[in-house]
Amino acid sequence: MRKETYKGNDRLLFGSVLAILTFWLFAQTTLNVMPSMRSDLGIEESWSNMAISITALFSGLFIVVLGGLGDKIGRVKMTLSGIILSAAGSLLIALTPPGTTVFLMAGRIIQGLSAACIMPSTLALVKNYYEGAARQRALSYISMGSWGGSGLCALFGGFVASTFGWRYIFLASVLVSIVSFALIYGTPESRVEKKNPAPFDWYGLATFMISTVALNIVIGQGAKMGWGHPVIIALILTTFVGSILFFKAEMGNPEAFIDFRLFRNKTYAGATLSNFLLNGSAGTIMVTLSLLQLGAGISPFSAGLVTLGYLAAVLGTIRVGEKLLRHWGARRPMILGCLITSGGMILLSTSFLYTWQYMIAAFIGFTLFGIGLGFYATPSADAALSNVPSDQAGSAAGLYKMASSLGAAFGVAVSASIFTALSGMDLSAFAGFFLGRTDNVSIRLAAMAALLFNFLMIMATISSIVNTIPKKEMEEENEDLASAEC
Repeated sequence: MRKETYKGNDRLLFGSVLAILTFWLFAQTTLNVMPSMRSDLGIEESWSNMAISITALFSGLFIVVLGGLGDKIGRVKMTLSGIILSAAGSLLIALTPPGTTVFLMAGRIIQGLSAACIMPSTLALVKNYYEGAARQRALSYISMGSWGGSGLCALFGGFVASTFGWRYIFLASVLVSIVSFALIYGTPESRVEKKNPAPFDWYGLATFMISTVALNIVIGQGAKMGWGHPVIIALILTTFVGSILFFKAEMGNPEAFIDFRLFRNKTYAGATLSNFLLNGSAGTIMVTLSLLQLGAGISPFSAGLVTLGYLAAVLGTIRVGEKLLRHWGARRPMILGCLITSGGMILLSTSFLYTWQYMIAAFIGFTLFGIGLGFYATPSADAALSNVPSDQAGSAAGLYKMASSLGAAFGVAVSASIFTALSGMDLSAFAGFFLGRTDNVSIRLAAMAALLFNFLMIMATISSIVNTIPKKEMEEENEDLASAEC
C-alpha cells in the first residue's frame, strides 16, 4: 500500500500503545517498587530517588531532538528504534548486580531515550495517518496507554515484585517490546521531505542539557550534601549560566532545536504549559506509596491496591474526555479535569488519619485523580496537535511530550526531595495532630508536605488553562487557520 493513501489501522494503534506501555507501565513501576529495589541492591536513598526521576529527565531532554529526527529519517523507523532501546534498558536493569548503581542508572537513562524516540513519533503518526473522529479515537487509546499505564504500574509492579521479584518486571517489558515491534514493523514510512535540511542545533541541546541535568542533581542531592556545599553551589551557578546561554542563543535562531515559533500559537503554548504543570504532580504516586510502605509497613502490592481506582477511572473516562471535547471544545474539560484532580489530591494529603482511614481516603483520592486526568488527556493533546501545521507535527508533538516528561521529572525530583528531607527530621512536636501511631510522624508529615506541593502544581495548571486555552468558538477559528497553513 502506498504511504500517500495509507490510513492508520488497529494494528499500528495497538503496537503504538504497547510501545508507550514499555515506559508508562514498566519503566514507571519504580514509583512503587523502588523501596524493594533499594533494599535488594543496597543503594542509598538519594541514588534511588535519582534513578526514579532520571528516566523522565532524559526523555524530556531528547524528546524534541528525536521527534525532529523522526520527521527527517522516518517516524516508523524512530518508533522501532525506541522499542529496541526500551528492551535494552529493561534488560540492563533486570541484570543489575547488588551493591552497584551502574547498570541501574544506565538502564534508566536508556529507558528515557527510548521514550524520547517513541512518544513524539507515535503522536506524529497519529497526526498524519488518522483524521477527524478516527484521530480523536487514536489519541484516546494513546492516552490510555500513557495515563492508564501510569495507573496500572503501581499495582502491576507491586504484584510482580511481591510475587516473583522486581527483576521480572523488566524482563516482562522485553517481551512486550518484541510484540510491539512485530505489530508496527512494516507500516509505511512517514517523514517530512526537505531538500536542504539545516544542521542540527547542537549548541542549544548542549546548553539545555547541562543546565537541566545540573538542576535535577541540585534538587535530588542538595538536601543530602548540604545547600552550602561547593558542588551544589557550582551546580546552581551552572544551571543559571547555562539557562542564560541557552535562551540568548535560541531566541534568535530560526533553526533552534526547540522551535519557539510554535509558541506563537497561544492554544498550543497553553496546552503544552498545562501539560508540564499537571505532570508536575507525578510525584503523587511515589510519595503516597512510600508513605504506606515506610510509614505503615504495608507491602508493595497492598500499597498498590489503593491506586486501583485511579486505573479504572483513567481508562473509563478518557473516552468521556473525548466526547466532552467534541461537545465543549478543549477548555472546559481540561479545567473540569484539573478541579476533580485537585479534590483527589486533598484527600491524598490526609496522612494525619489512622492507616485504615487513610487507605480509604487514598483510594477515593486516586479515583478522583484518575477521573480528572481522563477528562484532561485527550482535549489537551488535541488542542496542541490540531493547531500546528503537518510539517511541524513531529517537533510539536516532541515539545508537547517534552513538557510532559520534564514536568514529571521536575515533580518527582521535588516531591522526593521534600519527602526525603522532612522524613529525616525530628518532627515529634507535631505528633498531637496525627491519629494512631506517632513514631512515624516525620514520614507522615513529610508525605503531607510533598503532596501539598503537588496540589499547588494542579492549581497552577488551572491558572494556565484559564489564561491561554480559548473557548470552543475561538478554538475552531484557530484550527481553521492552522489547517490553512498546512
